[in-house]
Amino acid sequence: MHFRFRLSIAPSSPISLTYCNRQFFFLVSRELFNPYYGLFEYSANDTYTVQIMLHFYFILFYLFIYYYSILIYLFISSYGRILGLALIHQYLLDAFFTRPFYKGLLRIPCDLSDLEYLDEEFHQSLQWMKDNDIEDMLDLTFTVNEEVFGQVITERELKAGGANIPVTEKNKKEYIERMVKWRIERGVVQQTESLVRGFYEVVDARSVSVFDARELELVMAGTAEIDLSDWRNNTEYRGGYHDNHIVIRWFWAAVERFNNEQRLRLLQFVTGTSSIPYEGFASLRGSNGPRRFCVEKWGKATSLPRAHTCFNRLDLPPYPSFSVLYEKMQTAVEETSTFGLE
Repeated sequence: MHFRFRLSIAPSSPISLTYCNRQFFFLVSRELFNPYYGLFEYSANDTYTVQIMLHFYFILFYLFIYYYSILIYLFISSYGRILGLALIHQYLLDAFFTRPFYKGLLRIPCDLSDLEYLDEEFHQSLQWMKDNDIEDMLDLTFTVNEEVFGQVITERELKAGGANIPVTEKNKKEYIERMVKWRIERGVVQQTESLVRGFYEVVDARSVSVFDARELELVMAGTAEIDLSDWRNNTEYRGGYHDNHIVIRWFWAAVERFNNEQRLRLLQFVTGTSSIPYEGFASLRGSNGPRRFCVEKWGKATSLPRAHTCFNRLDLPPYPSFSVLYEKMQTAVEETSTFGLE
């Protein structure tokens, strides 16, 4: 079951199709993978990377209670198609996933090291078991307690007859491998497979086979850590500004004073995305292909900075002092919830 989605642009609108596509994928990804909707959740390590929620199926079951269960997985596969379309059109997402999620997209098996990105405490306990002699120290069997909404509902065997198999120094390697597989896949196997199936409906598997999980993460979501030197070295100036102009020196001093979140908001204000291509600022894209970050002299000292996201251009008035520039930039960045256009 497929439905065609259309976007309409007013004939008089100066906004380019590329801009609309970029904005569409950026904003849709922000909403689709928002943990507050209960379908995805933050990893146990931070409030930045997300993963499929353990109870994703139960929530969707109630959302689609009057429909056939197959609709649930068609719904999930649409998430994968969005990821695939963003990838092939080279639009960055406003979402960062855990490393096991990217391995799942690539259908690469996970190992103990991947668990660190998902649940650091759980990873540390298994790592300790791996690194130490556990003979006669731990009273464990090849079982695990499974929970739903905080309630222990069953004891699951990690292998046939696991309840009667004690964990020893000799078999701990198998136990760790099975625990890693259970922890990463628990309750999300079918959901993950549906999402991955949707992903490969639009992406040729051969085109992503060259990536490892880290490379795929960078291609799809870019990087959130800003390299100021790379940013400055790949910035152009217009209207009389140049790298040594006093206003430009104040501009970069203000950016240096910003924390990383404020820098990302500035980047989003000017380019329409808060992510940086994995190749760096030299590969920023505009409405008609690669286009570097640009600062142009414009307006009066009483005006706020304005942005042209189609061209990655910031119109920066010639402010009379650093304090005025800093205040105006803060206002423009903090008070803008999406894209600045004029």
